[in-house]
Amino acid sequence: MFRYSPTVRVIPMPDSTSTSARFGFVNFAETWNGRLAMLGFTIGLATELLTGQGILGQIGLG
Repeated sequence: MFRYSPTVRVIPMPDSTSTSARFGFVNFAETWNGRLAMLGFTIGLATELLTGQGILGQIGLG
């Protein structure tokens, strides 16, 4: 059975809303990476529909 000991300290884990970690593989960075990827895909698809050329054709590679 577990007995309470006054010498044991509990160290709280940082939450995801903390401003200390915003780079690397953290939830904040991954969320923004996904949002910007979806935005880029949507813009690429829209320009393809408006111009009639693919993305590679627009930049001269296709």
